[in-house]
Amino acid sequence: MKGTAGTLPCPAAERGHQQMVREQYTTTTPGTSLERPKNEYIYKIGIYGWRKRCLYLFVLLLLIILVVNFSLTIWILKVMWFSPTGMGHLRVTKEGLRLEGESEFLFPLYAKEIHSRVDSSLLLQSTHNVTVNARNSNGEVTGRLNVGPKMVEFHSQQFQINSKDGKPLFTVDENEVVIGTDKLRVTGPEGALFEHSVETPLVKAEAFKQLRLESPTRSLSMDAPRGINIKAQAGNIEALSQMDIKLHSSDGVLLLDAETVRLPKLPEGARGGSGISQGLYEICVCPDGKLYLSVAGVGSTCQEYSRVCQ
Repeated sequence: MKGTAGTLPCPAAERGHQQMVREQYTTTTPGTSLERPKNEYIYKIGIYGWRKRCLYLFVLLLLIILVVNFSLTIWILKVMWFSPTGMGHLRVTKEGLRLEGESEFLFPLYAKEIHSRVDSSLLLQSTHNVTVNARNSNGEVTGRLNVGPKMVEFHSQQFQINSKDGKPLFTVDENEVVIGTDKLRVTGPEGALFEHSVETPLVKAEAFKQLRLESPTRSLSMDAPRGINIKAQAGNIEALSQMDIKLHSSDGVLLLDAETVRLPKLPEGARGGSGISQGLYEICVCPDGKLYLSVAGVGSTCQEYSRVCQ
């Protein structure tokens, strides 16, 4: 059975067509007071559902973080002892920074002046060494003081120690060492050791102690342009040397001022003649400067060509 295909009317399309005809009629016909039909679909504006809950949760999390940060800030201020004048043992004054108690610096410290309190001393302590550097305007090191566990080193053109009134007590440079005190006292049991020459106007021992000048392996030489004066008013003068002891004065007098001058190891020359010496001897001088003893007689018994002088 054959038939023709037709189109069935759609209710939704028919309602839409009627609504359009109605809207066109109401808009094209002026002066009418027909009420517009109500819209069937209402769209709500806002955040609803799970988005709203996530937003509230995020705001609550921010509030918790804010409270925690504020609490930590208050705790840090309390632990670090923050105050209007400083932090902890650190105080800010008109003269600079003031630290109470012990302080530890992990990196270099740059300061114009460092001094301790009036009633305490300044202590610089380190597990390895303490180094103090002085720099010029270009940043170059001009002076360095290094205090180590075994040695104290100072690198500079000049090192000087002054007294309270500014008088230089000890000065060292590349050319000389100057001791500005009135008296240099050496208290070591071995005394003072000088590898080279020593120039001084006076060598004096302490009271009730002997003055001893000794050269264990070489000669001992004392030179003076005007004269050498050695005195022992209440003690002995002793000079020991393995080799020669020379007292030389180019333009002066060598003076031995004592009650008795003894030369116990002078050799005795040959007797010039027979006679009773009665324990008296004469000191003779050879042409080369050697001394020897000769039995005293009525006249001089010194011989120019004695066997001692040969």
